[in-house]
Amino acid sequence: MKFTTKSIKFLENYINTSSPTGYEHRGQKLWMEYIRPFVDTIEVDHYGTCYGIINPEAKFKVVIEAHADEISWYVNYITEEGMIYVIRNGGSDQMIAPSKVVDIHGEKGTVKGVFGWPAIHTRGLDSKEPIPKIENIFIDCGASSKKEVEDLGIYVGCMITYPDTFFELNQQYFVGRALDNRMGGFMIAEVARLLKENKKKLPFGLYITNSVQEEVGLYGATMIAETIKPNIAIVTDVTHDTTTPMIEKKKEGEQQCGKGPVIFYAPSVHHTIRELIVETARAKEIPFQRAAASRSTGTDTDAFAHSNGGVPSALISLPLRYMHTTVEMVSKEDVGNVIQLIYETLLNISPEMTLKYH
Repeated sequence: MKFTTKSIKFLENYINTSSPTGYEHRGQKLWMEYIRPFVDTIEVDHYGTCYGIINPEAKFKVVIEAHADEISWYVNYITEEGMIYVIRNGGSDQMIAPSKVVDIHGEKGTVKGVFGWPAIHTRGLDSKEPIPKIENIFIDCGASSKKEVEDLGIYVGCMITYPDTFFELNQQYFVGRALDNRMGGFMIAEVARLLKENKKKLPFGLYITNSVQEEVGLYGATMIAETIKPNIAIVTDVTHDTTTPMIEKKKEGEQQCGKGPVIFYAPSVHHTIRELIVETARAKEIPFQRAAASRSTGTDTDAFAHSNGGVPSALISLPLRYMHTTVEMVSKEDVGNVIQLIYETLLNISPEMTLKYH
């Protein structure tokens, strides 16, 4: 599918807007503004999960879901000399921190800082050379004392994000931070757009859901599943492109950007919904890949599947390179195919479907 100019502008603004776990509201506001024309109503829960509803009066409910939050850091300790030590908010990678510019979201607004690191000349080039660890990475915001840091409006508990922005690479890839998983939010919003523009009438209520706090434990999905109480949930998130260097395929499987959406097999993935997705992909000639997860998918799929006595759930993932870095990459073609696959699958769902295995 082709993206509209308005869609790409929304995607760029959405990716570039800091929305760390627990502080997703800025990104959620943009997302709600974008989907508003495509849905009948929009709801927000107490912790910031947003969902647009098509056919809100329908008894049979289908969720399509992504998560809105990005990994980040908390200010954890400020030294008397004005250096800032951090703890993770989600799976932030200490290995990429040194020399990165950061935005510290303080009481007086955003303050720039840098993750400092000793020069190569001073640290030695042997087996004792330090490597970045949570205990030794630090932020320098140009202050010479703790008081000066505090005068900038920075305090313990302030959120820290990276300012890296969205761009296209070689006309084939979208690149940026937090494509995990604001790209998912974009894709489900585009599904809503297609349904509206193609004037499709669904025989069920559709809940386009953008959940918070996935990166720290699937918490937003856990909460909203209890609120919506869906009959079916289709979740989209990212998964690893395992064809780049230093990844063991025997452990991580083989998935690659540009080869289509990844349909997951896992205990929490419902066979009937998964096979409906596979059959839809084949019928509509949408390329797809397969992947397996041993105990859990590690995505919001698990939260929906294990809620309300068991909700038939499935996972369609988007292959992504360099997860939890500031240069996450996805294939533009894959993004379009995930959107198309979710859209076409919804058109094949009926409230009369048999969802029990026996």
